[in-house]
Amino acid sequence: MKFIDFAKIVIQSGDGGNGHISFRREKYVPKGGPDGGNGGKGGDVVFVVEPNLNTLLDFKYKRYYKAENGKPGGKSNKTGKNGKDIIIKVPPGTIIKDSATEEVIADLSLNNDKVTVLFGGAGGKGNAEFATPTNQTPRYAEEGKPGEELEVILELKLIADVGIVGMPNAGKSTLISVISAAKPKIADYPFTTLIPNLGIVKIDLDKSFVVADIPGLIENASEGKGLGIQFLRHVERTNVLVFLIDSLSENPKKDFLTLINELKKYDLKMLEKKRIICLSKVDALTDEQRKKLIKLKFDKKESEPLFISSVSGESIERLKNLMWEFIQSS
Repeated sequence: MKFIDFAKIVIQSGDGGNGHISFRREKYVPKGGPDGGNGGKGGDVVFVVEPNLNTLLDFKYKRYYKAENGKPGGKSNKTGKNGKDIIIKVPPGTIIKDSATEEVIADLSLNNDKVTVLFGGAGGKGNAEFATPTNQTPRYAEEGKPGEELEVILELKLIADVGIVGMPNAGKSTLISVISAAKPKIADYPFTTLIPNLGIVKIDLDKSFVVADIPGLIENASEGKGLGIQFLRHVERTNVLVFLIDSLSENPKKDFLTLINELKKYDLKMLEKKRIICLSKVDALTDEQRKKLIKLKFDKKESEPLFISSVSGESIERLKNLMWEFIQSS
C-alpha cells in the first residue's frame, strides 16, 4: 500500500429539512388547525480513528464528503427524518486543520478517538409551531438551516516511541530490520527509504515499544531540500530520538550538527527530546579509526556515543535496553 501522509479535502454537513405547511382535513372537523411538522436536522461530519489504517491514501481519490440532508416535515405534525451523519475514518495520528487558517481543529492520536467537525443545519419549523390565539391558521413555515462547508487539511504523524534520524545511508533501515520484525527496503544509494518504516521492538514478554525509521535528512531539509521535509512531522510525536551517524563518514561530527540544525529549524521543541547518539557500521572500522572516534565529542550534554553494528550485532542489545530506559523516564 502506498504511504500518503498529507491530504486536502472538502467536507459539508447536511442541510436541515424544511418545515411543512398543512391543515387538518378530517371528517366532521370543518375548520381544522395547522398540522405542518418540523423538518429533520441535517447530518454531521464526524471523523473517527480506525486503528487498522496507516495511510491517507483513500483521500487522494475522493476529495468531497457530504452528510445527508434532513427530510422535510409532513402533515399530521410529522417531523422529518434527520439526515445521516457521514463518518470519515482516518488512521491514528491524524491532525485535522482548517485549510484557510491552518488552525488545528482536532488531533486524533488514540484508537477510537472521535470528533464532530461540522454540525448539520437545524430543521425548519412547520406551520403548527406558529399557531397563536391571534393567528390560528399560519400559512408559513421555516426553511431548514443550510449545512456548513469547509476545506480541511489532513496530516498524518506517525505515533512511535523512538525515532531514528540520520543522513542518507547511515544505516537506519538496516538497524530497524535488526531490532524489530520490520522489513524495510535496503540499498546502498541515497534516499532508499521513501516512507517512514515502523517496527515493534520487543525487550521482554511484557516490554515492547514502537520505533520509526525516518527517511534521511540532509542540510536544508527543513526548507524543503531533499526528502526530509516530508517526514520531519513524524519525529514530533516520538519521545526519544536516536541519532545514527555513519562512522565511515568524512566528518561524523558535522553530520550530527547538520541533523541537530535541521531539527532545530523545523521546531525548537525537537531539541528537548531525549536522545541517544550512535556511530553505525563500526564493524568496518580499523583499530586506528576506532581510537580516533572514541575521542570525538558530539555534544557537551551527551554521554559518549554508542558504537554499534547491525552486521556484527555489537552493542545492539545495549541500544535496545537504553531506548527502553529512556522511554520509561520520559
